[in-house]
Amino acid sequence: MQNNIKWVGAIFLVLTAIEIINLFTGRSLNYFGLIPRSINHLPHIFSAPLLHGSFWHFLSNIVTLCVFSFLLLQYGAKTYLKVTLTIIVTTGLAVWLFARGGNHLGASSVIYGYFGFLLLAGFISKQFLRLMTSIFVGLVYGGLIFGVLPQGKYISWESHLFGFLFGLMAAKMWAHTPNYITARQAAPKN
Repeated sequence: MQNNIKWVGAIFLVLTAIEIINLFTGRSLNYFGLIPRSINHLPHIFSAPLLHGSFWHFLSNIVTLCVFSFLLLQYGAKTYLKVTLTIIVTTGLAVWLFARGGNHLGASSVIYGYFGFLLLAGFISKQFLRLMTSIFVGLVYGGLIFGVLPQGKYISWESHLFGFLFGLMAAKMWAHTPNYITARQAAPKN
């Protein structure tokens, strides 16, 4: 648990530092957002989730990102990294290929990916605490699902939609209980 808190603290500090630099440079870092179908911006798949269009945009994302990161870290740091990388790459590619023009940025693509993962992963893993986490996320954050629908001109609902779908895919790929845990639980006790 302490390591999970350290991970979340590190995520918070890194994103806050990036936001402060971006704020004091007139949002100059937002050049590294993702512009669909621009070859020059394709590598920005990795930087776009770290950037935000305004301080309010940052604030609206950071708390949920930290909560979801903490919950996802219950699956272990290795799974957390695999899920995060899967979501960033697949969502980024889908946004780059299919989204409307404009500069797509913000952690919400990752948040929606974590949302999809956390909703499904507990049911896949069949472990009580993980199942309770899925139910908790559904009850407390279920309203997020409406963010996958087209909204305002400056909201990348495509990032939300693709993030959510690839989060579900990541749950199918990475949420299974490791075989050694299943074997240990099934072993007869003397």
